[in-house]
Amino acid sequence: MAKPRPSIERELKKQVDLTRKNGSLNPKAIGWAREPLIKSAVTGSWLRKKKWNYWCIVSPEVLFSATVSNLDYIGMVFTYFLDRETMKFTEKTISKPFGKGCSMPENVNETVEYYDDDNLVAFYRMRTYTKIDVKCVDFGGQVLDVELNVTAPDEHETLNVVVPWTRWRYQFTSKQNCLRVEGHIKVGDRKYILKKEDSYATLDFGRGKWPYDSKWQWGTASGDTNGTNVGLNLGGTWTDGTGMTENGIVVDGKLTKIRENMEFGFDTSDRMKPWVIKSKDSDSVDLVFTPEYERVAKTKVLFLMSEVHQLMGTYSGHVTDYTGKRIEIESLYGSIEDHAAKW
Repeated sequence: MAKPRPSIERELKKQVDLTRKNGSLNPKAIGWAREPLIKSAVTGSWLRKKKWNYWCIVSPEVLFSATVSNLDYIGMVFTYFLDRETMKFTEKTISKPFGKGCSMPENVNETVEYYDDDNLVAFYRMRTYTKIDVKCVDFGGQVLDVELNVTAPDEHETLNVVVPWTRWRYQFTSKQNCLRVEGHIKVGDRKYILKKEDSYATLDFGRGKWPYDSKWQWGTASGDTNGTNVGLNLGGTWTDGTGMTENGIVVDGKLTKIRENMEFGFDTSDRMKPWVIKSKDSDSVDLVFTPEYERVAKTKVLFLMSEVHQLMGTYSGHVTDYTGKRIEIESLYGSIEDHAAKW
């Protein structure tokens, strides 16, 4: 069994600004960290800035997601819900010209809030936890009411990466797996209770300036498998050639940063067939993702064209942590996506 190759990417250990005063990338920010040390004040370059806070919640009964984003010329707020037993799926998207009402803070652990007369999507940062509060009068013809509290276990590590394309095109991403969540999700008359013991939250925080034509694959999962708590974050295509990856695993709260690129094998004519995800330079990651549900979202608004195929399902196979220990993965629930955007 081969260990993952040691990361040659620079580990950041103190707070740093993502950008210089003129809005270009600060070279000192390029690298990765075990906590969100990067202050992401992204300014200038109108139409190129992309900012979002995406939350995904998983329990044995449900998958729920809520996002607030500002893409400069449009703000997009969306929520979706999947009942894992019945496979009933509901989604709502709100578009706001020029990002009106979608104000995005600089730092990861800050409050984000969108509201109008009929909707509230808010991520309130409290002293020791994040409160997710979502209200929607018309969610597929029903009322949606969500109140969840998300906490990180003590000394829990997360994946924080700055990806440089050029001096003026770059991305800071904070991927936080295996956060604990409790509370309720009510859809119409059905109320789902989430407990910390078996419910997980994942945060995808993004701030940067992107190329107009972008493509990526992204796989993520959080949960317990064979007595071990495992979080997966595996990405492809968008980081190629940058010298950085967004690849990492969290095992019982400890991060293993993976510098290798990932190969995503899937059938573009039928994405419901199993996917294969492997590390390119070793056998440190060797997984099969088996889809159970496919979400397809296509958007064409103003300058924005986007097509995402997001699959919900399970991972099986193995990953290897920084000590060389092989972690067997069996039916770990998560998602994977193939996304093409002109934005």
